[in-house]
Amino acid sequence: MKFLIVGLGNIGNEYQGTRHNIGFTILDALAEASNVFFTTQRYGDVAQMRLKNQQLVLLKPSTYMNRSGEAVRYWMQKEKIALDHLLVVVDDLALPFGTIRLRGKGADGGHNGLKNINAMVGSQNYARLRFGIGSDFPEGAQVDYVLGPLTIEEQQQLPERLKKAVDTIKAFCLSGLSFAMTNYNNK
Repeated sequence: MKFLIVGLGNIGNEYQGTRHNIGFTILDALAEASNVFFTTQRYGDVAQMRLKNQQLVLLKPSTYMNRSGEAVRYWMQKEKIALDHLLVVVDDLALPFGTIRLRGKGADGGHNGLKNINAMVGSQNYARLRFGIGSDFPEGAQVDYVLGPLTIEEQQQLPERLKKAVDTIKAFCLSGLSFAMTNYNNK
């Protein structure tokens, strides 16, 4: 079977290491753990890997966050990947830092990347792995917060939380959504 794993983020050096790019960071961790490398292709950076008998296409869209759906739709069609084999990895302000929440479908929650993916694939019925980035910012400072760097404490917690996110992705591909949700959500 083939899966499309999409990490959401914004391209450009000014966005590297920001909270909003945690999707890119998680895919980088997965690729590094699997000893595969990204190459720049149409609509994004792409890596292909095998996980036991599954084939994974990893995608970091180059379309900016609010146009991520173009890249997702293109790669789903190109690789002939069904909606139930799509997993989108995204940051979430509503969850405390490092919290992992896997769901099989859902609303965009105000996230522009998910909103565009929903529109471009014509459905909200695809899996998403939400990685909490917290909401410790004063009123009116949301944009600066999500586009800002991690705190020293968050940086220290990140390696362990990245491993948990990578393990969740692997469980989703190998054992299915229900198993991964039961064994990795809120752990």
